[in-house]
Parts: sequence; structure tokens; C-alpha cells
Amino acid sequence: MMQMESDSQPPILLDARDLEPPEPMVRTMEALDKLATSERLLVLLPREPYPLYRALQLNGFTWKSERRADGTVEVLIQHQAP
Repeated sequence: MMQMESDSQPPILLDARDLEPPEPMVRTMEALDKLATSERLLVLLPREPYPLYRALQLNGFTWKSERRADGTVEVLIQHQAP
């Protein structure tokens, strides 16, 4: 995982906590296809998305994940710096 660039622009939010697999992964990848290099995507998930981390690594994205007190996993994603 790489260092996240600080950015004043709020991230695009994708709340996938109530979706059944594979919908969270599908929707996340669709959102990443449209993500501009200056944008960030914040995905909310009910569990740690290990397959997503591998897909992000292979597709040139960096991420930071955090677990909230309620168990939600927040994954903040952006394009890897060139």
C-alpha cells in the first residue's frame, strides 16, 4: 500500500455495505473505470475486501483502509502517482 496524496476535493462515495457478492466488487471496478486521475473513491464495505486489494494493485491504484467502530471497512482509493 502506498502513501495517499492529500486532496481537498471530497472523495466519491460508494456505499456497498448492503449489497450481496459479487456486487460490491463489480460496482467498485465500474466506479474505478470512470475515476479521473485527480479523483478519489471511498468504498464502504461490511468486511475486509481482500480480492479488491489484489485488483487495485494490478490496475495501478493505491488505497488506505480503516475499520470503523461499527465494523464497516472504509477503503479510500486513488490512482497511483506516475
